[in-house]
Amino acid sequence: MNEPEQHRPAVLVTGAAKRIGAEIARHFGTKGWHVVVHFHQSARAADALAASLPSAETVHCDLTDSEAAVGMIDDLAARLPDWRVLINSASIFRPDDVRALDPSIWSRAMQVNALAPARMAQAFLAGARARGGRRVIQITDQKLANPNPDFFSYTMSKHAAAATVPMLAMGAARAEDRVYALAPGAILASHDQSEAETEVSHRLNLLQRKTGADEIARACLWLAQGWLASGETLYVDSGQHLLSQPRDVIYLAREGAAG
Repeated sequence: MNEPEQHRPAVLVTGAAKRIGAEIARHFGTKGWHVVVHFHQSARAADALAASLPSAETVHCDLTDSEAAVGMIDDLAARLPDWRVLINSASIFRPDDVRALDPSIWSRAMQVNALAPARMAQAFLAGARARGGRRVIQITDQKLANPNPDFFSYTMSKHAAAATVPMLAMGAARAEDRVYALAPGAILASHDQSEAETEVSHRLNLLQRKTGADEIARACLWLAQGWLASGETLYVDSGQHLLSQPRDVIYLAREGAAG
C-alpha cells in the first residue's frame, strides 16, 4: 500500500480491479490523483492496476456486508488527508425473470448495487476530509429511463440506487459537495456475449456507435470537478436511453440475428 502524496487528491473507485471500474481508476491515476482500488475477489488484478499507477493503493471489502463497507469508508476517511471523490462502480449484473424474480439474486443485487453504495455515500459525506467540495458518483444505468423486463432484480437495484442521489444531495451533503448519478449504456461484453455480438448490440442506440469505457472514465473526471448541479444524472450512452427497447440489447441483437 502506498500512502498518498500530500499534494494528490484521493478517489475511491469500488469494483476497480476490472472492467469499467479499472478504466475509471486508470484515468484518474494518469491525471494526478491518488487512487484507492477497491476489490472483492480480484486481488491480483487490483494489485497489478495499483502498481501501474503513479500513486495508488488497494482495499478489500465484500460489499454484501454493508457494515464492512461503512468500516472501509471510516478507515479511509481517518487516513486520507484530501479525499474528494467516491465512485460506486461495483455492481452485480445477473439475469432473472420479470415473471418470477430469484430471491437470492435480488438480495445480492440490492445489497451490492443499492444498500452498500447508499451507506458508503453517507459515511463519506459524514467523515471524509477534502480541500474543497466532495463528490459522490453513483454508477447507475440507462435502464432508468429506458426500462425493459430483463435483468429484473438488477434493474430494481439500480432504480433504488438512483433514488438516493437527489435525497443525499438535499439532506446529507454540504453546500460545496455534489452527489451525482452517472448512467452508462452498453459498454463492455456481458455474460456469454461474443465480440461479434457486442458489435451489434452495443450499436443499438441513437448514434449507432459503441460507447467506450474511456468515455465513462472521462465523464467521471468531469463530474469530479463539480460543474453539474448536485442531484443530477448524466447519461453516457450514445442516446440509448432515448429509445424504447422491449428487451435488453443482448437479446435484441440475438433475436435480430435469429430472424
